[in-house]
Amino acid sequence: MKLLIVEDEMIIAEDMAESLRGMGYEVPAVVPSGELAMAKAAEIRPDLVLMDINLQAGMDGIETASRMRDNFQIPVIFLTAYADSFTLERAKQAEPFGYLIKPFEERELHTAIAIALQRHQAEEKMRQALQKEQYLAELKSRFLAMAAHDFRTPLTTIQSSTQLLEHYGHKWSEEKRHIHYNRIKNAIVSMTQLLDDVLMVGKEEAGKLDFNPQPLDLQGFCQEIIEEMQQGDQNSHHILAEFSGDCEGAIMDEKLLRHILTNLLSNAIKYSPPGSSVHFQLQCQDHQAIFQIQDSGIGISTEDQKKLFEPFYRATNVGNIPGTGLGLAIVKKCTEVHQGTLSVHSEIGAGTTFTVVLPLGS
Repeated sequence: MKLLIVEDEMIIAEDMAESLRGMGYEVPAVVPSGELAMAKAAEIRPDLVLMDINLQAGMDGIETASRMRDNFQIPVIFLTAYADSFTLERAKQAEPFGYLIKPFEERELHTAIAIALQRHQAEEKMRQALQKEQYLAELKSRFLAMAAHDFRTPLTTIQSSTQLLEHYGHKWSEEKRHIHYNRIKNAIVSMTQLLDDVLMVGKEEAGKLDFNPQPLDLQGFCQEIIEEMQQGDQNSHHILAEFSGDCEGAIMDEKLLRHILTNLLSNAIKYSPPGSSVHFQLQCQDHQAIFQIQDSGIGISTEDQKKLFEPFYRATNVGNIPGTGLGLAIVKKCTEVHQGTLSVHSEIGAGTTFTVVLPLGS
């Protein structure tokens, strides 16, 4: 544990530092003023600060402790020769983790430090749990809003096509009936994908995202994904595939890899003009599989790229193009589970290239 001592009587400070080192604590710095304490805290990020209240120059210990709490969330124990009610009331405002009256015994100091560190750890765990709870509550709220919107369209499609087939299907040609059957099928696929995405995000947030790497025919698997995407797109775009290197011996989680590739290919198709090409490249080298999906679509601004992998975030230039903002967050999580890397290169109006690098074997 790193401790920072703020004491303007250097003989006392050095003696205290020596005692603390003897107790097993690390004391990388002793400073005599509040200003130096703030600078040193920013540099070394101590676990605890022992702060004299009555500092002679600049800020006193109470003001310094308040700033340290606000800026760094570092716990502080006050050391002072004053026990009057006025000083105590002022000290309370800084929310210290301890208050020792000089002179104090080494045992008292050790006890105060141990209690302060334990309390800080408990509060930090509580703070993180609260942040997690707030995040999950926000995630749930955003999902409900998204589901209400994004489920309505495919459900409406299914309802209208079903009703039309029910009343007029017997009068239509086989070709016209087939159009409506395809509309229903595509709507179901859209809803299934949405549910899969939400379940994937939920599992990851709950820490229950399974990772089951198995031997995989990587090139064959990629070709299968490409064919599925090409059929689902009804050949409105051309997916040009290129494979190179020796991909034998690949060991990956097929379900997670499917999420990665389908989401990236789906986005490439969705944000590219009809008739354009999407380039898919798989290169195996140096025990790595390098996937690149490149489109010639609308592109992503530099500002949007900073938040691109956050759940529910969508780029500002997508307009009326449908989407949930979950796909890239899922790609990132699945890549991280594989201990891989994900990067993006894009310019507005000049297309986007996503690169995923995964370990080829276990």
